[in-house]
Amino acid sequence: MIDTEKDNRKLLESAFIVGLREPDLTREESVEHLAELKSLVQTLGIPVSGKITVELRKPTPKFLMGAGKAEEIKDMAETAGADCLVFDWELSPSQQRNWEKLTGKPVIDRREIIIDIFAARASTKEATLQIELARAQYMLPRLTNAWTHLSRQRGGAKGTRGEGEKQIEVDRRLVRKRISKLKSDLRAMEERRKVRRKLRGKSPAPTAAIVGYTNAGKTSLLNALSGSDALAEDKLFATLDPVTRKITTPHGMDLLLTDTVGFVRKLPHSLVEAFKSTLEEAALADFIILTLDASDPYMEEHRKVSLAVLEDLGADTTGMVTVLNKADLLDDDERKRLVTKYPKAVMVSTTSGEGLDSLKHTMAQSPDGRPKPEEFLIPPENAELLELACKTGRVLSMEFDENGTALLKAVVPWSAKRRLDKHRAINGRTGTSPAGKKDDA
Repeated sequence: MIDTEKDNRKLLESAFIVGLREPDLTREESVEHLAELKSLVQTLGIPVSGKITVELRKPTPKFLMGAGKAEEIKDMAETAGADCLVFDWELSPSQQRNWEKLTGKPVIDRREIIIDIFAARASTKEATLQIELARAQYMLPRLTNAWTHLSRQRGGAKGTRGEGEKQIEVDRRLVRKRISKLKSDLRAMEERRKVRRKLRGKSPAPTAAIVGYTNAGKTSLLNALSGSDALAEDKLFATLDPVTRKITTPHGMDLLLTDTVGFVRKLPHSLVEAFKSTLEEAALADFIILTLDASDPYMEEHRKVSLAVLEDLGADTTGMVTVLNKADLLDDDERKRLVTKYPKAVMVSTTSGEGLDSLKHTMAQSPDGRPKPEEFLIPPENAELLELACKTGRVLSMEFDENGTALLKAVVPWSAKRRLDKHRAINGRTGTSPAGKKDDA
């Protein structure tokens, strides 16, 4: 049933898109939101034949807006020759049915559009299952609208059973069973992923997650820094599966870079849950590289959306590096404005190579840009931390006592300090007190 609906979507020739301006939204922001919806629809290969933004003061349960405005939109869609209507908010199942009954056309909301885009981009088994789960959860409450043969019954032999289940009840049961199976399969994959991540965690190289709004150039940045050839397209959500590459900074420091799925405004919660396999990379990384499209006039809003998603994930943004990408598309005045507004950001161009060396230097430094020598007491059972310090930092001296504990003096990048901090040497002992609390360094 779901696959058939997806196939029918390909037959649509044009769409009429409907935006929503809520009271706390400026006119400029509502224009940008509608433009983003248009890009999402066009990413599916569906041309946009008309559009409107509705000022919403008081939502109504039937159409979300007044019946008069709904009739107006119906007439505008007819005049534009649209095959379907696409709304920039999530419709309830009953609202979707009411709109389809009113217009006689397929009605799609923002959540379904994003699910369809993700489905078209999924390339691995796990991503495919995640998409199927998100789609099944979306369609379950909408099955009533998907079937025209709901009166058909499935009963037993005459006189031995009751009337039997309606087809819709059978379909719901089958979808729920499929959802349960998908969740089970994904849990098994998650356990295998944890094992891989644990093994990777034993590597002395720190990790960095490249995050940011969709189409900000994250994959292009990964390729430019690592010399890899991961798929980079000028499309929304071109990357769904995490890709990790190793680079070496000018200081000789090895660093694991991971590309992640792009953020977007109003990213459906079901997709945030479904794509934790890639979004978790941001939460678990040693530090984050926030990539922004410096040429986008709505870059600041995209930055706020990205920070909000990172907060939802529980990611640590303390040591975050901000990258202003696509610098080659800026004029001198725009460059000066951005440098003034974001003095600590690194301006780069993956096309010309501008700023890439500067970014590598920044990734190897402490947050304030002035790495200082520090002392650590490393017990023999944590010998891998010595390897970490030697591999990622600059060792000034190393001495061992009779128990095999190493007194290490080194300049280490802030990305590695998270693992070394509890062994910081303070007055001849580590920075962890007997009560288990860190002393102030």
